[in-house]
Amino acid sequence: MFIYLIILFCTFLLYYARWHYRHWERLGFPYVKAKGPLGVLDSVLRTRQKSFGMAIYDAYKQSSEKILGIYIINRPAVLIRDAQLARDILTKDFISFHDRGVYVDEENDPMSGGLFFLKGTKWKTLRAKLTPSYSSGKLKSMFSTIQDVSQKLVNYLDSELPEDGSSRRVELKHLFATYAIDIIASVIFGLEVNSFENPTNEFVALSKHINGSSYIAMLRGTCQFMFPSLEKFFQSLGWSEKASDFMNKIVKETVCYREQNNVERKDMLQILLQLRNTGKINTDDDDGHVNAQLWSAQKTKEALEWMTVDVIAAQLYLFYIAGFETTASTSAFTLYELARYPKLLQKAQQDVEKAVEQHSSLTYDALKDMKYLDLCIKGKKLVKKSVIFDIFVFFFHTETIRKYPALPILNRECTNDYQLPNSELVIKKGTPVIISLFGIHRDAKYFPEPLRYNPERFSEQNPTFDSIAYMPFGEGPRHCIAQRMGLINVKVAIAQILQRFKVEINENMKEIEIDNFGVPIMAKGGVNIFLAKKLNTISK
Repeated sequence: MFIYLIILFCTFLLYYARWHYRHWERLGFPYVKAKGPLGVLDSVLRTRQKSFGMAIYDAYKQSSEKILGIYIINRPAVLIRDAQLARDILTKDFISFHDRGVYVDEENDPMSGGLFFLKGTKWKTLRAKLTPSYSSGKLKSMFSTIQDVSQKLVNYLDSELPEDGSSRRVELKHLFATYAIDIIASVIFGLEVNSFENPTNEFVALSKHINGSSYIAMLRGTCQFMFPSLEKFFQSLGWSEKASDFMNKIVKETVCYREQNNVERKDMLQILLQLRNTGKINTDDDDGHVNAQLWSAQKTKEALEWMTVDVIAAQLYLFYIAGFETTASTSAFTLYELARYPKLLQKAQQDVEKAVEQHSSLTYDALKDMKYLDLCIKGKKLVKKSVIFDIFVFFFHTETIRKYPALPILNRECTNDYQLPNSELVIKKGTPVIISLFGIHRDAKYFPEPLRYNPERFSEQNPTFDSIAYMPFGEGPRHCIAQRMGLINVKVAIAQILQRFKVEINENMKEIEIDNFGVPIMAKGGVNIFLAKKLNTISK
């Protein structure tokens, strides 16, 4: 009898699985057939050959349809392959896709309450409060801190490279990760950790833990993005992240010290404390906004109650995670690609040297004048006129983050039933929606010769790309709030190296292989180039 029950149960599971994995077929969607119970993540979780983003990219390449139904393990999701539809979802039709659908549980796990993860009204409120933190005035006030850390990068290379001007191999991934750790520790907490001289400090250990490559870490990352209920279950078992616990401890200790000793610094923590204590952020920036009042004085008490130290810690933890990988990878990829193309490298070097000479040193204004480097790293500000008012539109035409977007996917959750334009297909409420940013950015339909590193495709005089498809930081209300800060960090690092050191040309260097771990785009096995001292360069 027991054997019959087992056979009956297995038969039921088999028929249920066949029915479940025909979900998209029943709805009439074009789809990628699930080859097993893991769906498109088979190469991630079973064979461990691909990262999450690259597995999604593989699905992207299997069809020419604008939209595909896919299965992420047992969960049906929609993969967007069309740039215009992707942009509409992020902007025009944002009301139907305003949440990311990722793990957040502020009550039991306060560190999950970062801006990236929040939903609905709570996200909207916090976003409005935090936006002035990244005004041009705030970024300019932090520039001296970034410059100081970049000088430590220069000093480290000076100590490592031969005095006779001969070249030596430098692993860029580690170099810029160290730089990124010091930048973020300084800009967020006002702490000088000097990881170049002290490579075993707590922040280095934290970064190694965050970027660990264990199977459990990969599984937890997948749950946080696609199975929030399962991640909540893990948290209920006491499986908290040591990294978030460490960050929470650092924030609380630093806040306590500053309040007891009346200490103020020009960093992100101080900005958030100002927001908590006064209900406003003093911007006094280049756009002319001074003392931006975020809510009335009568509501300050309410603000104080809501903006707890836990909320502050969650935002700083998010800034640390996002800023670390973006700064390190984008810097490494940019310098590696320039080393492959001598003409591009020469133009970038001349651009840096001209701006530094004009301003006497590497200043904030000098950085803004590096127009060619903008095409490689930052982009430029375009101004369009409206009959009502001026609209400032930022197109960060960045070739590095076109080819290597920090996050290979953009994810949303459908929050209202959504009928696709010019179609009878409907995305149901609650369905995960994934945009393969890596796929769109490397699609020849939008970017001719997508594997070629060509910053000049973004030149104003002769653009050779589809601007609809370019969205490395996302678009719409949930675009990356800290994109300008991240790009300044990268640009300073690249400018310092191009100014002070010789980059050895090697046109035979191979395409960077993407690592098979993690959600962000990371290089497999390191990023290596050869650097040498410029013997005629005097440190300034």
